[in-house]
Amino acid sequence: MATPFRLLLDTHALIWCWTGDRRLSPVALELLADPANEILISPASVWEMRTKARLGRLGGVPNLLESFANLIRRSGFRVVDINWQHAYAAAAFEVEHQDPFDRMLAAQASIEGLTLVTADPAMNQFDIARLW
Repeated sequence: MATPFRLLLDTHALIWCWTGDRRLSPVALELLADPANEILISPASVWEMRTKARLGRLGGVPNLLESFANLIRRSGFRVVDINWQHAYAAAAFEVEHQDPFDRMLAAQASIEGLTLVTADPAMNQFDIARLW
């Protein structure tokens, strides 16, 4: 039996998971469907979705945000809280990537020993486990 994964979903992966978007990779779909894996989301993703929805850059997301608590409960995903160590690490990464949401997700993945589920190749700048 394979060792279960502890997966942190990037914001787009979370949105695609909850909307049934076909852009989720076969690997991501398989890992998300396996009940042995722990699926985590970050408050940074909520912050990113709400910010981008307010700016009109994420169509359909306001509907997700209105039912966010129910979606978390139904999905069985766990929220990994942001703490000062995550904030410190996010600011300390010496990489060119400037997106604060991505930096926080990378910090949480690094500190908590999580594998980040993301299609974003820019996340390869961070020394973290990543899959797609």
